[in-house]
Amino acid sequence: MKKITKRTLSCILALTFIIAVVVSAAEPGSAEDPLISKSYVDTNIIPYVNQMSSFSIVNLKAGQMLIGHAGCEIILRMGSATVLATEKGGLCDVTLGGDWPHGSAVPANHNLIVPVADGRGVQANTDIILMVKGTYSLY
Repeated sequence: MKKITKRTLSCILALTFIIAVVVSAAEPGSAEDPLISKSYVDTNIIPYVNQMSSFSIVNLKAGQMLIGHAGCEIILRMGSATVLATEKGGLCDVTLGGDWPHGSAVPANHNLIVPVADGRGVQANTDIILMVKGTYSLY
């Protein structure tokens, strides 16, 4: 095994120090250390956060389906619907503390969460009104 000399070790430490100084000396607002303006946050980030943190009202006609992406929350407010699930599982009912399998009746006023974006959601048996938070697709 080859020994590292004091000189080689000193050179390695010096180069490491120089690289650390150069990297940490990035100019604020440069490509290495970008800044975000308040107006950018107000026009791009705040509306997105508000959209993701509040429920939207979604109306479905009988036969239509709402397929949620991961984390989508669904609350049935009016009408009758059926759970669309996969072999991996159903919709997580955080109100009850359970899981609704495929073909189950969607309980009214229960907060249901789509845990995985694999085709889970609800299908309207009648015209329905849902409260939905998160990303989803209608079919």
